[in-house]
Order: sequence, then C-alpha cells, then structure tokens
Amino acid sequence: MKYSELGTTGWKVSRACLGTMTWGSQNSEAEGHAQLNYACERGINFIDTAEMYASPPTRETQGSTERIIGTWLAGRSDRDKIYLASKVAGPAPFDWISSDGSSRRFNAKHIAEAVEGSLKRLQTDYIDLYQLHWPDRPVVLFGQEPQHDNETPIEETLRALDDMVKAGKIREIGLSNETSWGVMAFLREAAAHNLPRVQSIQNAYSLLIRNYDVNLAEVGLREQVGLLAYSPLAQGYLTGKYEGGALPDGTRKQLYNRLQRYEGEGALEATAKYVALAREHGLDPSQMALKFVDSRAFTASTILGATSMEQLKIDIDAFDLELSEDIAKGISQIHRWRPNPAR
Repeated sequence: MKYSELGTTGWKVSRACLGTMTWGSQNSEAEGHAQLNYACERGINFIDTAEMYASPPTRETQGSTERIIGTWLAGRSDRDKIYLASKVAGPAPFDWISSDGSSRRFNAKHIAEAVEGSLKRLQTDYIDLYQLHWPDRPVVLFGQEPQHDNETPIEETLRALDDMVKAGKIREIGLSNETSWGVMAFLREAAAHNLPRVQSIQNAYSLLIRNYDVNLAEVGLREQVGLLAYSPLAQGYLTGKYEGGALPDGTRKQLYNRLQRYEGEGALEATAKYVALAREHGLDPSQMALKFVDSRAFTASTILGATSMEQLKIDIDAFDLELSEDIAKGISQIHRWRPNPAR
C-alpha cells in the first residue's frame, strides 16, 4: 500500500480508504469487523463513515455504521495509527437525525450535537477528519434542484467547527459534494478569520463522472485540498456485474433501485466499453476503474465500498497495479466519445 499526504496536515493516509456505508444495511457487524481487520492487514489506515449511514438513509439504520466501527475500535490499542473520518449530515427531509426533529444545519448547535453523537457511537475521544456531507446552501446536488432557499454563513460554520477543534473532539475538517466556489469560499473565510482550513473534498469521481477534472482539479492541486474519491466503481456498474441487464441478488440495484445516476443517456454504453477494455487487456474491470482514479494527480485517497470480502481483496489489489499506455489511450478514447455520462 502506498500513502499520500492529506492536504497540509502532514498525515500519510493510505491511497485506499475503507468506505463503510453498507454496514448496518447490506453488511452485518461481523462482516464490517472482518473488512476492517483485513484492510488494516493490507496497510489501509484510513476509514470513512458518516452520522447518516447506513445507506440508503432510514430512521432504523441511521448511526448503525458508526456503531459497528465503534465496537471494533473499542477492542484495539492502536487508535493513534488510524485516520478516522466522519461527516455531519446537511439539510435534508429527515426528521430522525437531529434531536429536535429539524433538518440538520451547519450551525454551532447542530454541529456540536452531531460530533457528540458520532463520538459516542464510534467509542473514541476524537475524529481525525470531520466533513460536511453536502453544502448548507442552495446548490444543485445529485442531479436535483436546491431543496431549500436559505443557508448558514460559512464563517459561522467554521467557527462552530473551530470550537470542536479547540475542544479536541475533531482534528481537521473537510468538505463533501462541494463546488469550486464552495472550496474557495471556505479557504478564504478560514484565512481571513484564522479558522480551521479545509484539507479534503469528498466528491464522486470515476470513469463515468469526471466533472472534477474541470475547475475543482486545479483548485485541489493549487490549494492543497486532496480529493477523497467516492463511488469510483459507479456503485458497481464498472465491475461489469450489471452487464446485459443482469440483476444479481443482494446488489444495491436489486435491493434499493437507486442507481439511476449511472443509467442515463450513454452511461450504459460507456460502461460496457470500459468493462470490455479492461478485459481485452486481461484486467478485472474493477481494478482498471480503481487504478484510473488512483492515478490522478489530485487524488489523495480512493474510497472502497465492497459488500463482500472477495470484492474487497480484488479492490485493494488494484492499488499495486500500473495501467499501460494502451489502456490509458483506450480510456481517453472512450471518454472523448462519451464524456461524463453520469452526472
């Protein structure tokens, strides 16, 4: 396993980050613990979760993923060797996350409540990287129009996070599902008021979604804000398991039918070409897709979300590979033919 520096923290985080959002829905506590143990054995020192998980979000499963990580952490003596990332949920039509039943907002009250809840479930005294799961302002997200028309000022949010840093409850902060303007606004406010600096941005990035290449890539590189790439396998499409309309039992599409983002015009055709390209060169399609994301100069770590140990082993092995010039050319040709078919 290779490591890279996260932002300006000086931390050396593994190029592969263990994603956990299926634990408590598709995966049991025992399976989550097994994945954690195996990932650590393979050199992964970076774990990502969120107060909202398991996914998809429901009243019954909210917080279950952090609790599964917490029971694993409680039995270990090497907490200081692990970089643990979590997230506070943003505004959404959920009445079960905040204690008062209101939509989560990035103000002092809600951030303090969210941090305390995560710490309790995780059974730890601090969270290394605390992220804002999506913006608290009107912005197009996940292909949907803004769901509200007000916002919490960024300076107010940073001051609330600063309180948590000063209390020793979080160490560094990051953003998620953000825009170029959002990253720069957070950096500007932090510099102006001596508040915590954003170190990372967790956005979707894969062979099918490369919007990050435009604007955000330059922001990340020049401002030292590392990309934590999520959905690098397009929620399973780039593994080839849905090829030809297949619908394997126990998959996210079969269980929840929430993968429409990867089924738009041209997306299935592009997916088929990427899967075929990998196989033509004797590669597992998952490994080609993961190594492509890992090879980007702006990627600090790639988040793996496997529901089986077999898939997790395949995924981690991808980080030991190198993509040939022929594969790189093939990827470029497909991208030029059908750029960013999933948005």
